[in-house]
Order: sequence, then structure tokens, then C-alpha cells
Amino acid sequence: MIVAADLEGTLTSGESWKAVGRYLAEHGRGRAYRGFFLTHLPGALLVKARLLPRPWYRDRWMVDLARLFKGWDEPDLRRMAEWVVEHELWVLRRPSVIAELEEHRRQGAALILASATYQPVLEAFAERCGARALGTRLEVVDGVATGRISGRVNAGGEKADRLVSAIAPERLSIAYGDSASDIPMLELSAAPVAVQPDASLRRLAARRGWRVLRG
Repeated sequence: MIVAADLEGTLTSGESWKAVGRYLAEHGRGRAYRGFFLTHLPGALLVKARLLPRPWYRDRWMVDLARLFKGWDEPDLRRMAEWVVEHELWVLRRPSVIAELEEHRRQGAALILASATYQPVLEAFAERCGARALGTRLEVVDGVATGRISGRVNAGGEKADRLVSAIAPERLSIAYGDSASDIPMLELSAAPVAVQPDASLRRLAARRGWRVLRG
């Protein structure tokens, strides 16, 4: 049995971008992050006003934020990732959902966390769950981050496609997600679970009789 889960909003109410900002501020990159944040704030306000599509802006944010990691080596990225998980994502984890994953693992299921979250951060969280990580990959050349991502942001259809490739020829048994961008992944599974779903996913789950998990 293979079980997949999204991370942010699904397994944790934490947000990695906030923790990355705090980490940068505490490690000598505060000015660079503030510049990034102020430059991107107008777009965030347009998303809130529904004048820009949220998925498009999420991807733009992640691509641009990756530039602040340029020149970091892999141990630097790992330290950042561990800090983000320790101080944000794990602290705000959803115990009931984590407990379900642990029960699946005890019963012999293979766990995969599939998320738009940067790969090093997702790996640090996945290790605590005994899971494999499929995240947005940071481009690293000769052990040093280039400031770019490798491939596309791992969300929506991209996430579903990568998941299919990762588990082939097996099929997905159960999937957990919280938002409309998780729908392609949820549709791959025999038993989709909507966790604290946003409005779009909540409506779809109600129409299709998908299980809804809150808290």
C-alpha cells in the first residue's frame, strides 16, 4: 500500500516561507529577505483581492525566493531546512493526521510526502515520519546552490505526474491534501482525504463523497 500526503496545510498549519524569512534574518540575510518581501508584497495583496491567481503567484514566489540561497552549500541548505522544521512546521504539526500516517506505516504502507515545499525542508520533515520526500528541487551544481529551482514547482498537476512516476507501476491507495492544488494528487488515490479543506476542495469532497478530516 502506498500513502501520499501534502505537507503545508495538511500535515502542519505552519508555513515554511515565514520560517525561512526568520532564519535568513537570524543568519545575516535579513536585509536581502526584507527586500524580497517588500518587492513581492504588492503581488500578495493582488492575490488576496483575487486579482492574481494564487497558484501562479505561489510558483513565482518560490522561484524568486530560491535566489536568496545562491552560493549556499548542501550543509547550509540542510541546516536551514532543519531549523524551519524544528521552529515552524513540526511545532505546528497536525497530530491526528500524523498519527494516521504512523498507523499506515505500522501496517506496512510506504509513505510519500509530496509538496511544493523545497526538497531539503520536505526531507527534514519526512524523516520524522519515516516517509520519502518529493518536493520542489533546488538546483545544486558541484555542491553549491545556484539560486534557481530544478524543474518546476512541485504542485498541482506537476506533483501528480511526479508521484505517478515515483510509484509506477504501483497505484496510490490513500492521499491526503488540503487545497484545490492537491486535487490532481487526490484523484489518483482509491481513498482521497481532504484535511481542513479550502472552499474549492471542500465542495468537491462533498460532491464526490470524499472523507473530510478536521484538526
